[in-house]
Amino acid sequence: MKPTLLVLAAGMGSRYGGLKQIDPMGPNGETVLDYSVYDAIRAGFGRVVFIIREDFAEAFRNGIGARFADRIEVDYAFQRLDDLPAGFSVPEGREKPWGTAHAVRAARNVVTGHFAVINADDFYGRDAYQRAACFFKNLPTDSSAALAMVGYPLENTLSDHGHVNRGICGLDDQGYLTNVEEYLDIERETDGLVRGIALDGKRHIVPAGCLVSMNFWAFGPAFFTQLEEGFTRFLMTSGDQLKSECYIPTIVDQLIHGGHAQCQVLRTTSSWFGVTYPADKPVVVESIRQLITTGEYPETLA
Repeated sequence: MKPTLLVLAAGMGSRYGGLKQIDPMGPNGETVLDYSVYDAIRAGFGRVVFIIREDFAEAFRNGIGARFADRIEVDYAFQRLDDLPAGFSVPEGREKPWGTAHAVRAARNVVTGHFAVINADDFYGRDAYQRAACFFKNLPTDSSAALAMVGYPLENTLSDHGHVNRGICGLDDQGYLTNVEEYLDIERETDGLVRGIALDGKRHIVPAGCLVSMNFWAFGPAFFTQLEEGFTRFLMTSGDQLKSECYIPTIVDQLIHGGHAQCQVLRTTSSWFGVTYPADKPVVVESIRQLITTGEYPETLA
């Protein structure tokens, strides 16, 4: 069975000022999502499932899903604030859903096989999808608990227009993920070195060549059971908070340190492009144009 691409697209992009998942970036109106699905199809994915909110379902189906209906199986799952395990309820005053782990959980009744998870508004590059597809292809028959993360060289994710926040990955001797440490305000400074603020609150040099997580994951179907257990624990400790969120790396970290899983890190040579603020758009548009010029992508996606 070909793997599924699970796309986290429920966010409206409040900082961006609109539904950035449908904002044109390519020369013929292509969105970042168009390139993501195009890369997934040519890497061997057989299905795409979009995690969206019901209130913009029609616009999303017409603006995005319809583009791929004749090329890949397309399905949808809805992230709802009140979609919680039995025994839990939404605290009074809470307005937003519960984070990326909660978003993935929304697809538990839609996805049955191996699947990759990406952000809707991130441009991951062709090589990243090929690495994930190769990981799935080479798995043994009994691989329901498969787990991997696509890791990017930090320098391929920096911005020329300001600082960024990144999860710096720690690896063991066999290339498995040991931890992800969040660094804030990372940027290349005037002396040419890259620095960021670590957990101790101090600014440190970030090791050259280190890998970072950009929320591109590969999972086996057993992850939904593990996710349910982890999300339930989260609700027991933080579910009464109005702004608490449960993230995919948190669940993965619990699995690793609990001895329940090993997370293989798939090193990619791709550059990552993200759209967070309106000023980011020209950078992404130009980056895509250059990739078309070098032959990485056709002028028109078809």
